[in-house]
Amino acid sequence: MKRYAVLAGVLLLAGCATGPSLENRGAVTAPPGDSKHLTVGSAGFTESDLLAQMYALLLRQAGYRTSMLTVANRELYEPALESGQIDVVPEYAATFADWLNAKTHGADAPPVGSPDLTTTMKALRSLATPRGLTVLAPGRAVDQNAFAVTGRYARQHRLKNLSDLGASGLKVRLAAGDECVKRPYCEPGLKKTYGIDITAVDPKGVGTTQAKQAVQSGRDQMVLTTTTDATLGEFGLVLLADDKHLQNADYIVPVVNRSRAGGEGVTKALGALNVVLTTADLASMNQQVDSWRRLPEDVARAYLKEKGLLK
Repeated sequence: MKRYAVLAGVLLLAGCATGPSLENRGAVTAPPGDSKHLTVGSAGFTESDLLAQMYALLLRQAGYRTSMLTVANRELYEPALESGQIDVVPEYAATFADWLNAKTHGADAPPVGSPDLTTTMKALRSLATPRGLTVLAPGRAVDQNAFAVTGRYARQHRLKNLSDLGASGLKVRLAAGDECVKRPYCEPGLKKTYGIDITAVDPKGVGTTQAKQAVQSGRDQMVLTTTTDATLGEFGLVLLADDKHLQNADYIVPVVNRSRAGGEGVTKALGALNVVLTTADLASMNQQVDSWRRLPEDVARAYLKEKGLLK
């Protein structure tokens, strides 16, 4: 479940197209374009800003002129990506697959994202391609939902993963969002997959300061957060491994407008990041922005230089 901030850019969507019409789907088979001036989109939260900045820096080094556009939510930036107002955007494989599936087949359509990356990517590409979008290869970094407890609680009960917690028989009050009580990856999944005894869901949001404080204080025993949460250590929290793969494969993937950015140049430039960027790297960069108040562009540039991707 990805976070979104307020609109930080101006996007004129009135009358904008939403990709090839049903009668013109054949247009997506045309050769991929290679525009030399590309707009990189961000969804306005720290991680998306960091990824967008890294994309822009790598594309500039590859000879492209780039501009940045921050848009608050997928309902706005995805149609802009289809129409070519945005050319490149960082996305999350399973989340984006389910979003496109709902847009294509209706809100009640069964989800197509899954814990298996190969299955998820196949579904995502089949949904994206008719809309004129190309999903590039995923990297190593993944931003999945995750569950954390205090380090003391984990040591006391010898917990390393969620299976350990289920086997312990401990009663667990979970700090999470309201929707946790019905989402398959949250309370129902924890009970069915791991046998964890969830006694209540404390509705304090996903990974919020209030939710983490509730676990830190002992009011709750576990919090729903994400694998790239940079502040867990500040609250004395540690993640429990999702050893039975309850969570979907939300690997980070660049998505591009095929007619403008589907060429080999963009694929090669952004693909270089896949080799080095890890989940831990991304969490560290999030921390530098959120806790140390560094600018996303500065953090992104320093990281790329450190990894030898930027001169």
